[in-house]
This record gives sequence, structure tokens and C-alpha cells, in this order.
Amino acid sequence: MIERDFTLKKYTQLCDTIVSSSYAPRTIQEFLNQDQPDKSIILRHDVDRKPDKALKMALIEHEHGIRSTYYFRTVKEVFQPDIIRNIADLGHEIGYHYEVLDIAKGDVKKAIEIFGQELKDLREIAPIKTICMHGNPLTSWVNRDLWTNYSFDEFGIIGEAYLSIDFKKVSYFTDTGRAWNSSKHSVKDIVAHKNFIGNIKSTNDLVNLVREGKHQNICILVHPNRWTDGFVGWITELVWQNIKNIGKVMINTRKRYNDQDN
Repeated sequence: MIERDFTLKKYTQLCDTIVSSSYAPRTIQEFLNQDQPDKSIILRHDVDRKPDKALKMALIEHEHGIRSTYYFRTVKEVFQPDIIRNIADLGHEIGYHYEVLDIAKGDVKKAIEIFGQELKDLREIAPIKTICMHGNPLTSWVNRDLWTNYSFDEFGIIGEAYLSIDFKKVSYFTDTGRAWNSSKHSVKDIVAHKNFIGNIKSTNDLVNLVREGKHQNICILVHPNRWTDGFVGWITELVWQNIKNIGKVMINTRKRYNDQDN
């Protein structure tokens, strides 16, 4: 039988490897607060949908003594105070997954007002010290561009997950597109520098990379909604993600043609 990837069982194997490796697992806040961070694995989760799956993943990490960062959107489906509190009570960092330029349709003044209000709403549930943009491939705005006009430290924020980490010194791995570091499936989940040169096709490959311990620091982005053990849910997520990936390839192809024309 073929071993399925992107299951909670497979994520548990990744956690097993992390805690037995030469790396120390860190939240985003912990990593940014270190003077000279070294041999760290930053575990980051973007909770785009299905927050109940984020809680399942948080429990697995808690059982392994791992603390990680969960970035929550404030849309109704995701903004579930009880789940957010439960994850915070497990010792994990809660962050704000903002998408205010999309909501404001590019109006930066309106966007920063929305940012302040949504941040306040989240802070009524848990302390928020770091933020991370949400990347909707169907919109023309990149939410982190908000900080070309404003400064997030004015809101008591110490860092933004894409902007505040030096990715020249941190190897970045993302499950965007349900395929590790697949550039053709990443429209906005892109970091400034690629410190890792190689091919990670599966979580098993990532497990082996962690076990080898050759990288100075590693950041792993995992979207909890993509990981499930149930076969029906796993197939549903696979089919839906493949449909979205076709659209992402078309978007990236169109962008390349537009860049060439310009």
C-alpha cells in the first residue's frame, strides 16, 4: 500500500524527528527575540480554513513538547475564540493572519483602520506580537505591501513572518499547493531569498533533511487544513487542491507573460 502524505500521522513523524534532532523548535516570536538564533526550526501555521484541524495539530505538537505559531484569519469561518484560546493555552503563539489590503481593495487608509480593529479583536483572546499576511491568489494586492506606508511596530508588533526573518540565513519550506516548495503553485507565498537549493518532494524528504541537520536554521510553514488522516477527507482535499493548483499555474503563467511584455 502506498503511504499517504499530508496526514496527521505523517506530521507526527515530522514532530518525532524534530524533537530528536539537533534543532530547537521555536515560535516566530521566540526566534525574533533571540540575539543570535542558531540551529532552530521555526514552526509556522497559517490557519486559512478549518480551525478545528489547527487544534488537532496543536495537540500533536504539545504532546511532543513543541511550541509553534498559529496565524488566524478573522473571517467568520476561522475566527473561533474557543479554539484560539485552547491553542494558546497549550503554549503556542497566536498571531494575526491579516488580509486588509484585499478587504479594502487596495485603499491603504481603509486597510490600516481594518488592521487596527481586527488586531484589537484578536488581542481580546490572546496576546499578539507577530503577524503574517494572508495571500489570496485571486486578488491583485499583496497584503504585506501595507508596510511600505505604515509601520507595524506602532501597533506593538515585533515582526512580520515574511518581512522580519532573514531568509538568507533561514531555509524556508512551505506546503503551499500541497507540494513542498513548489514555485509553480506559489503565487504570493514567496520569500525574498531562497537559502535552500534542492528538491523536497515529500514530507519524508523533509524529515530526512531535518534528521541530517546540515542547515543553520529552518522555517517550516504548514497549513493545518491540508493534513488529515481520514481517507475521504484526504481525497477531497487532494482533488480540491489539484483544481486550485491548475488555477495557480495559469496565474503565474499570465504574470510571466505580462512581465515580459513590460
